[in-house]
Amino acid sequence: MKINTIIYRYLLKELLPPFFINMVFFSFVFLMTQILEITNMVVNYNIGLYRVVLMMLYNLPFFLGFVIPMSVMLSILLTFLRLSGDNEITALKAGGINLYQLLPPVMTFCLIGCLMTGFMAIYGLPWGRMAFKQLVIETAERHLDVAIRERTFSDAFKGVMLYVTHMDTRTRTMTDVFIEDQRNANIISTVVAPKGNLIIDPERQTIMLRLYSGVINQVDINSRSVNTVRFSTYDIRLDTRQRAVAESHGPKDEGEMSLGELRAYLDEDRVKDSQYFQALIEYHKKFSLPFACFALGVLAMPLGIQSKSSKSSFGIGLGLIFFLIYYILLSVGWVFGETGAYPPVVGMWLPNIVMAGTGIWILIVTVNERPFFEIILKIGLLKRIFNRGR
Repeated sequence: MKINTIIYRYLLKELLPPFFINMVFFSFVFLMTQILEITNMVVNYNIGLYRVVLMMLYNLPFFLGFVIPMSVMLSILLTFLRLSGDNEITALKAGGINLYQLLPPVMTFCLIGCLMTGFMAIYGLPWGRMAFKQLVIETAERHLDVAIRERTFSDAFKGVMLYVTHMDTRTRTMTDVFIEDQRNANIISTVVAPKGNLIIDPERQTIMLRLYSGVINQVDINSRSVNTVRFSTYDIRLDTRQRAVAESHGPKDEGEMSLGELRAYLDEDRVKDSQYFQALIEYHKKFSLPFACFALGVLAMPLGIQSKSSKSSFGIGLGLIFFLIYYILLSVGWVFGETGAYPPVVGMWLPNIVMAGTGIWILIVTVNERPFFEIILKIGLLKRIFNRGR
């Protein structure tokens, strides 16, 4: 028992360094996929480094839901690849240690990854999505004066087209303002003013455009009448498109709901449309992604042992190929699950079942001292012979 404890501690110690390295590397790779959106915010709204860091932080929970299982798999694969290459697995077998006895530290490591992924999926993802949406709205509203370009029609506001000849970004003063207001379906208003000020109140989250000495032309579509009004001061409340989109879709979408909110939404008596299936997929994904750590971990251990004569680069490539297969299966389940082609529970859990089943089979083959890759080659050879004989 003491020898087993030493071995367990040794394996866990070997698993941790590649896990953290993979976590950092793949998190960076996934964050780079958001660089275009963040660059757009920097260029258009002139945001600072602090807000850029916040955007990356809020996106991390979504990425970590995939990065952690991937890191768990590659860490186990690389660790057993090294142990096999250094003949440490052979030494353990010579000492009477069965490969099944190495499963407890691997499963413990998978459990840690499962808990981390579960925390990100259940708590981190809703928090990150809501915080990111709010940050985007606040950033757009705080730096809206930068987004308004001179001598350019701006559609940054809901139902309003804005044109200015000159814009002083320091004082937020506009010259020669033209506005077409189509927020009322029956009345189209055209406002022209020689001067205006953009007033942004971050505390109340309101945007006001104050115009001076202008004219309002209103066209009533129903009565086919035109009214002209002159004013000395006129205030128009504006809503950004980001806030309008957020409000039009309700307070939260499926990715922003907590586990309890998703359960309550699914329990309601509602039509089983695409939105319902999306919520059901999101609900099952919060559990299937964490358990992917076990499915991929069981697969990675025998793959590492079977590939003892290969280099680390081969192990990384092999792990990425299997994770790509897992992700393709998950994506296919996502697409067909959203349309209701088959139950979302099947789409979200089938990749785990396939990976875990494959891993258990390869583990049994490995324990019985049968080379997995030779079996695959023989199967391929038999298929060729069979096809030629037909």
